[in-house]
Amino acid sequence: MAPAALTPESSGTSTPTTTTASKLTEAGIKHASHNSNGQTGDLAPLDASLMTTTLNKDLKSVPEFDGPEAKAQKTMTDHMVTALWTIEHGWAAPELKPYGPLSIMPSASVLHYATECFEGLKLYRGYDRRLRLFRVSRNCARMCRSASRIALPDFDPRELEKMIIALCARDGPRWLPQDRAGSFLYIRPTMIATDSALGVQRPREALLYVILACFPDMSKSLASPAPLAMQGEANGHAKASPGLRLIASSEDTIRAWPGGFGYAKVGANYGPSLVAQGEAKAKGFDQVLWLFGSDDYVTEAGASNFFVMLREKTSGKLQLITAPLEERMILEGVTRASVLELARERLIKTQEGVESVEVVEKRFNMGDLIAAYEEGRFVEAFAAGTAFFVAPVSVIHFRGRDIAVPMDGDSGVYARLIKQWLSNIMYGKQQHEWGVVVEEETQ
Repeated sequence: MAPAALTPESSGTSTPTTTTASKLTEAGIKHASHNSNGQTGDLAPLDASLMTTTLNKDLKSVPEFDGPEAKAQKTMTDHMVTALWTIEHGWAAPELKPYGPLSIMPSASVLHYATECFEGLKLYRGYDRRLRLFRVSRNCARMCRSASRIALPDFDPRELEKMIIALCARDGPRWLPQDRAGSFLYIRPTMIATDSALGVQRPREALLYVILACFPDMSKSLASPAPLAMQGEANGHAKASPGLRLIASSEDTIRAWPGGFGYAKVGANYGPSLVAQGEAKAKGFDQVLWLFGSDDYVTEAGASNFFVMLREKTSGKLQLITAPLEERMILEGVTRASVLELARERLIKTQEGVESVEVVEKRFNMGDLIAAYEEGRFVEAFAAGTAFFVAPVSVIHFRGRDIAVPMDGDSGVYARLIKQWLSNIMYGKQQHEWGVVVEEETQ
C-alpha cells in the first residue's frame, strides 16, 4: 500500500463555534454522540493501518475524460474502501475491495430517516504527471462534523484521509493515466446508518465507504434551451451565454434556516431541493439561487457557495462578497475557504491591471444586487464548489426579471483569475501545501 501522507493543519475560515448555534441543537448533538452515551468498555477506533486488500480481477475499461460516461455520472472505478461500525465493538478493519453493491436490510435506518452524510472532492492528474488531492483534510474534518449532526459515529478524520489516499493510490494510476494531465476523478466518501431496527432512534450500526467516479466538467453552463415563453426574455429571444444561468428560489421554497443543518453535508439538505432544481432546468436555467426570508437574503447557488463582486456605494471600493457562516445556513465549502484566503492574500493591492479587492462575509439580499445592477456597480458573480469548481454566472432571474451579470468573454475577470490560481495548485503548476501528492501503487 502506498504511503499515506497527511495534509498540514487546516487554515482559514472555520466552522462557527457552538455559541452561534441554538442551545437545543447543540444539546441534541451532544446527547446523540456515540462517545458520550453511557457505553462501557473501549470501542475500537477507525484505524486505516488495519486495512485489508482484495483486488478486482475483472477490471473495467476506462472511458474517455468528460465523455458520455462521465456525463452520465454512473461509471465508478474498480475498487472501493469500506469500514463497518457497531455500537458494541466500534470500528472494524477497513477493506479495500472490488466496487460492487452494498447489502443492507429494507428496514435500515438510512432508508427511512435519512441518517447519512457524505463528502465530495477530486483526485487530479497534474501537468507534472503526479496525482494530487486538494486540502483533503478539510473534507475529512467536515464529514466528521456532519456525522455528529446526523447521530452517526465519530472517527479520527486523519484515518478517513488515509483510506481516501489508499483508494486513490490503487485506482488513480489506471483511471487517470499520465497522458491525461488536467483531468480528474470525483471522490465520494459516504456514511450510512445500516441499523436494521425500524424505530426512530440513534443508529447502532453504520457503514463508512469511499468510491471514485467519472464526472463531467461542470464549470460551464449545461442548461438545455427552454421554450421561448419560459426563458425570461420579453422579446422571446434569449442570448446564449457561457456563464451559469440562475433562477432565484420562490417565496415558498427554503433550502436552509438558522439553527438547522445547512452547514452539514447530509442528504436531507439535497433531496428536497431536487424539485426546485428540476423546475429551474425546465425553464432553461442551470441552478437555483437560494434565498431566505421575506427580505430575500442570498445564501447559495444550487449546492455551491455564491460570490458577487460589487462596488461599495459610498467609497467605490470593489468588494468580493459572500454569505457568512454564523447562522449555520451555509455549507463551509473547501473551495469557498480557499477563494477567500487567496483573495485576502493576493488581491490586497492593485497589480498587473487587476484592481485590489476588499473581502467581505456578510448578509446581502436581492435588493442589494438589483440596486448595484441598476447603478452600474455590479461587476461579476460566480459559484464555487467541488462539482462546479469556479463557475461564472451570466444571468440571475428574479421574479420575472433577468439581471444580466457582466462578463469578460467566457468569464468574469476575478472568477477567471481565482480559478487559475486554484487550478495551478490542484494540477501541480504551483507547488503549494494545499496540494497533497498521492504516491501511486504499481499496477
